[in-house]
Amino acid sequence: MSSMDHQGDENRETKEMDERSLSMSHGQEPNVHRVGVPPKQNIFKEFQATVKETFFSDDPLRSFKDQTKSRKLILGIEAMFPILSWGRNYTLKNFRGDLIAGLTIASLCIPQDIGYAKLANLDPQYGLYSSFVPPLIYAVMGSSRDIAIGPVAVVSLLLGTLLQNEIDPVANPRDYRRLAFTATFFAGITQATLGVFRLGFLIDFLSHAAIVGFMGGAAITIALQQLKGFLGIKKFTKKTDVISVMQSVFSSAQHGWNWQTIVIGASFLTFLLFARYIGKKNKKLFWVPAIAPLISVILSTTLVYITRADKEGVAIIKHIEKGINPSSVKEIYWSGDYLGKGFRIGIVAGMIALTEAVAIGRTFASTKDYQLDGNREMVALGAMNVVGSMTSCYVATGSFSRSAVNFMAGCETAVSNIVMSIVVFLTLQFITPLFKYTPNAILSAIIISAVINLVDYQAAILIWKIDKFDFVACMGAFFGVFFASVEIGLLIAVSISFAKILLQVTRPRTAILGKIPMTTVYRNIQQYPEATKVPGVLIIRVDSAIYFSNSNYVKERILRWLVNEEEEIKGNYQTRIQFLIVDMSPVTDIDTSGIHALEELYRSLQKRGIQVINQSTKLLYIFSNYNNSK
Repeated sequence: MSSMDHQGDENRETKEMDERSLSMSHGQEPNVHRVGVPPKQNIFKEFQATVKETFFSDDPLRSFKDQTKSRKLILGIEAMFPILSWGRNYTLKNFRGDLIAGLTIASLCIPQDIGYAKLANLDPQYGLYSSFVPPLIYAVMGSSRDIAIGPVAVVSLLLGTLLQNEIDPVANPRDYRRLAFTATFFAGITQATLGVFRLGFLIDFLSHAAIVGFMGGAAITIALQQLKGFLGIKKFTKKTDVISVMQSVFSSAQHGWNWQTIVIGASFLTFLLFARYIGKKNKKLFWVPAIAPLISVILSTTLVYITRADKEGVAIIKHIEKGINPSSVKEIYWSGDYLGKGFRIGIVAGMIALTEAVAIGRTFASTKDYQLDGNREMVALGAMNVVGSMTSCYVATGSFSRSAVNFMAGCETAVSNIVMSIVVFLTLQFITPLFKYTPNAILSAIIISAVINLVDYQAAILIWKIDKFDFVACMGAFFGVFFASVEIGLLIAVSISFAKILLQVTRPRTAILGKIPMTTVYRNIQQYPEATKVPGVLIIRVDSAIYFSNSNYVKERILRWLVNEEEEIKGNYQTRIQFLIVDMSPVTDIDTSGIHALEELYRSLQKRGIQVINQSTKLLYIFSNYNNSK
């Protein structure tokens, strides 16, 4: 647009227009920069290149090029099991960091797992089972160095909510457990399938704003659910919306809350929050909030045992099954109505678990500056959940709180997950009877302190400042979870994310450009108020590719800009619009529908006596002679 200074002289513009009209009347072509017709290409090769770029943009087979068959076999095995690649260079120094990190996250995961199992309406040992087998599988197949694997609060709540809609966990605990294993199996199949067929880009359709809102709503819902154990309420609603929960809380107040339970819960929640505060103030003390939950469990269990507070109405765990994971292959529903229900629930839980794990993995990978293969991660997560479903585990994924502790503890590789798994194994074998007198209130306090960080209000404020539509998506997901249910909130989040995509595709932005004073730069006059329009010339920029879905809108929007400008000029007695310049430099692609829409625009402008011109190589001509060039 630097060549447009000469247009400031209205007389010269009129003269040029007359010359163009005269040349056209004599059958001569107007002096324009015509867009060249691309050379003919092999349709099959062009389609093949498009598919390759869509599904194999990272060129995953590049390491196999020019290799012998035996080397290709080794590379293929290493691609499936990355531990064989980095394990060759593993050192004692690496192990020292992984050992400290593994022990630290184990102290955090054991009390959390027991509480998260309660969220999923499963017995406590199933939470521990899910931190034993899945981390071992992931350590062998995963590519992230920092993710800590195990149950997480949001997925546990989602799974528990969807499962109890099908089967009552109290009346039919065995059938409920079987359906949980079935859902976990299909969650793993879903994740592995997305990875194998390289469809990981599908999870990107759930926008960051929607995830922030969904996570925030789920965190508050989880915290409200913990009021049952925190206040010592015996009868509690199965619904998760805030209205039902608060009605249940206040109605139970008539029968009296257990004050001993409240004292235990409030005291240790204060302790946990204080420990978290210390960890935030001094990064070197990261281990304080990491071991605080285990210390809370030990102290509260000892306190209840000594005072026999359980006889005063303080609810305790009572029993955790001792021993490692029993096989659950025969418990998975392989036929019948519950097969379809498990399939449906598994897909939803698997996608949410996948979204959280990939987001966590990418965050820490960028921090340590290494590449994370998203599709390989999906295969690893899927494999661990498939194996987990057959070894009495429910859906496991990457935990943000544990991964953050793992990172700060100095983990070097996925061996930290192996260390954590070994500690959980020893706990299942020898220590579980000691949890008999652990009060439910302490588990509620641990969960509340863990999910507080999921309410990212700073991210919501930033979203509001940057994109109002994103903020609508964020709040829609938040209020959907908060006032309805987890699945409704998730549905709203997905719906708004897709709606935004459709709006951006079908309603691309256009802008009127003006000249920045004392420069040859042209910018959007709404963003740059000092930019001035060129008399007699209207410059419009199209900020998107032009496809069949938006071509008519682009044409109509340009005409509306023109009509508005003409009305404004008529009212101010200014020079009428004689030239229209369409800046298509941001247009990366255009299809045949777009070309025909621009041809229609060209004919409409001809009838109005407005000349479409091209003043630089960046301003593409409107294909007025497209039919002649075909």
